[in-house]
Amino acid sequence: MEFKHTPVLLHEVIENLNINPNGIYVDCTLGGAGHSSEILKKLNSGILIGFDKDVEAISASSKRLEKTAKVLTFELDELNDNLTGARPLVVIIHADFKNFKLALDRLNIKEIDGCLIDLGVSSHQIDSAVRGFSFRNDGALDMRMDQTQKLTAADIVNLYEEKELTRIFKLFGEEEFAHVIARNIVKERGKEPILTTLKLNEIVENSLPKKVVFSRGGASKKVFQALRIVVNSELDGLDALLEDVVSYLKIGGIFEVISFHSLEDRIVKQTFKALATDCICPPNIPICVCGHKASVELVSHKPITASESELKENSRSAPAKLRIVKKIRNC
Repeated sequence: MEFKHTPVLLHEVIENLNINPNGIYVDCTLGGAGHSSEILKKLNSGILIGFDKDVEAISASSKRLEKTAKVLTFELDELNDNLTGARPLVVIIHADFKNFKLALDRLNIKEIDGCLIDLGVSSHQIDSAVRGFSFRNDGALDMRMDQTQKLTAADIVNLYEEKELTRIFKLFGEEEFAHVIARNIVKERGKEPILTTLKLNEIVENSLPKKVVFSRGGASKKVFQALRIVVNSELDGLDALLEDVVSYLKIGGIFEVISFHSLEDRIVKQTFKALATDCICPPNIPICVCGHKASVELVSHKPITASESELKENSRSAPAKLRIVKKIRNC
């Protein structure tokens, strides 16, 4: 299947980045290079660095970007600071973006002009049945963004204890029927392994009241979200990564994050708020003793969401929330 993905909030992302033609920009979630290709168009002698765990995404984005610039592709342990050659230059790294600091240090890059993180799953991953991200397509229960890793959604569903499954569905899916779903999964896997998306979807639907099944527009979406988050460790260390990115921004640099569900948006919102606050002492302390100074300012106090025209063209943009900060101080 051809790697296709429509970037969300593209106009808003590019407009707010305020791109310096000679600057250094990082796309932490390269995907099909929808956002990156537009950033690249505005660079003269700058550098674009892209991260992705998905080898299919890297292959597709490399082909797209090399039409405009020289593209270098690396595994994390291959990185070096020899970035000479044609400009603008694109450096693509096959790694989780949580290796941001390690990668930039190995590239000997001390500061950047801007960064984007799009925390959504690409349309290609959702629509490709063999990747197992969607309960609407019949495929292997996989859900790995990095197909070289071992843990799959099938491993979790078939091997984790009922108590742990309940915790996962409650915590990462905010699923109110977590316990009964987990109990029925354990019951069904005792008969035969649960290996496909449609089989899991069937179990979830049979675990819920009919009125809930018909009202959700996808009875299994919370369970599938929870499994995807755990398989890919999506929330682990996200707050620390956000702080790392800010520490590498130049004064005046822009950092943008697009989130798609409340769990990740809450982390982004709270982290940005803390970084944009001078004093973070408990409210019962009358005099500031923390000495904390804001390192960023909020470009928009409320998240930017898709316009009506974008929603008509791409319904998957509906839950997207874009939060933006600007670096104002090194702390």
